[in-house]
Amino acid sequence: MAANPSRAGLGAIRRFFPILDWGRRYDKGAFSADLMAAAIVTIMLIPQSLAYALLAGLPAEMGLYASILPLVAYAVFGTSRALAVGPVAVVSLLTAAAVGNLALPGTAEYIAAAIVLAFLSGLMLVAMGVFRLGFLANFLSHPVIAGFITASGLIIAVSQLKHILGISAEGHSLVEIVLSLWHNLGETNYLTLAIGAGATAFLFWVRKGLKPLLIRLGIGKGPADVLAKAGPVAAVVATTLIAWGFGLADKGVKIVGDVPSGLPPLTVPSFDLSLWTSLAGSAFIISIIGFVESISVAQTLAAKKRQRIEPDQELVGLGTSNIASALSGGFPVTGGFSRSVVNFDAGAETPAAGAFTALGITLAALFLTPLLFFLPKATLAATIIVAVLSLVDFSILKRTWAYSRADFAAVAATILLTLGFGVELGVSAGVVLSVVLFLYKTSRPHIAEVGLVPGTEHFRNVKRHEVLTHPEMMTLRLDENLYFANARYIEDYVLARLEKGCPVKHVVLMCSAVNVIDLSALESLEEINRRLDDMGIKLHLSEVKGPVMDRLKRSHFLEELSGEVFLCQYGAMRALAPVEEGRAPVAAE
Repeated sequence: MAANPSRAGLGAIRRFFPILDWGRRYDKGAFSADLMAAAIVTIMLIPQSLAYALLAGLPAEMGLYASILPLVAYAVFGTSRALAVGPVAVVSLLTAAAVGNLALPGTAEYIAAAIVLAFLSGLMLVAMGVFRLGFLANFLSHPVIAGFITASGLIIAVSQLKHILGISAEGHSLVEIVLSLWHNLGETNYLTLAIGAGATAFLFWVRKGLKPLLIRLGIGKGPADVLAKAGPVAAVVATTLIAWGFGLADKGVKIVGDVPSGLPPLTVPSFDLSLWTSLAGSAFIISIIGFVESISVAQTLAAKKRQRIEPDQELVGLGTSNIASALSGGFPVTGGFSRSVVNFDAGAETPAAGAFTALGITLAALFLTPLLFFLPKATLAATIIVAVLSLVDFSILKRTWAYSRADFAAVAATILLTLGFGVELGVSAGVVLSVVLFLYKTSRPHIAEVGLVPGTEHFRNVKRHEVLTHPEMMTLRLDENLYFANARYIEDYVLARLEKGCPVKHVVLMCSAVNVIDLSALESLEEINRRLDDMGIKLHLSEVKGPVMDRLKRSHFLEELSGEVFLCQYGAMRALAPVEEGRAPVAAE
């Protein structure tokens, strides 16, 4: 029966516009749940947006701009019901590192470059989504990502100490920042230090201690949770009133100053080719890091409600969010872990919660920004420090050391390079190390000589189990795809195993774990076949998967194969070297 063209077209539209799917089932219950979640996330997002804009070296209002239209765009194109998109710490740090190489923070050139960076990143993400290239993110291993985020979190926290101390400090690496802090330590403003240290201590206490205290005082769990989430807002309000009431700006305490009120401006990114070329590499790194962080959060939250996330469509969602950010005077954004968890816990049912959050941020940008004039920058620095220290997890070193020394080396190298030379080199090294680690592991695949488990039709490693073998037959199980990086290793392994005087007459390559044989591997198999034939030994294959067999049939290999291709390994043993049940098994090593 022919497919209905209109249905096929509608399916394609729904793929790129998930709102058409969940929007059809939207009801009053989802509306009230989304509205409540949006109110809570808005309270949390306002100080975070301001703080992350300053972390990126941008005016505070750009943090608000980056938290409005991107949320609306994600509500239309995203697939996660709980992901909250906006400025995040690591991407803000990457933005500062990328744009800081081109212009001085605060200048018009710096702002223009940050907008272009968001636009470029958005275009790359959308293109990757349209062409289903989400698999590219798999080239960053999770241990390496964990190491990079840990190192970045530490750099971010230390970089904010200059605002806590009220001094100047520069640098992109931990070493540079620490040295700069040390040299300027004598200029510490103690009023700023009191506000910054006090806000930091308060925010740490709010995270763990406020909710239990409110519950003990008789406040319900729900309201207590909302009040605890509003902790950063309380710190903002209190320190702003203190700075205003005591005139601390005149005593050296740095404040946010004038934050323009109004809607995000319609912005056209610069189309300077040299600027695009300079930022292309950084935009790609930000795209990959942002996508990996976002998809990890989205899939974790979706699994709790048995929902599905479409990675390729997530690329489109994040891409359009970044384009929307650029067109509204913002900077690169992605899905944030902390705010997404808050959004989920607050009961968000659909991406509409993000659109409602955008409405809340819009109201803040219209009416609340004049109240932020006396907000101390030390308070925003405290907000960042408390948020990012939760990302620092050096236990990854212990776990990888115990599980895999190769993974440990990659994680340790990523952390050290990020701390010592900055985030851009660190994440670039992480990408390279992930690929190198993959190639290293797969270039030396596990190859097991197997035998028959007595009384069964199963085959296991002769070094791990007591199995039945035959001296004239050797079966090697290949536990990896065969491709250019390991083709020569497999060839050398097989030939080295057949020492002079070896009684083997049949070699069977058991391919149950092989999903791909590329041209380089095919040529190695042809060479193995020729060399064994010269030695009077026949080469056989067993348990070859259908797609692999289809490719082999396109070549001359099967015609030239000295042996046969068996459907199962048990059939190969029965045909080539039957083993009697009474025969003594090979002792396990």
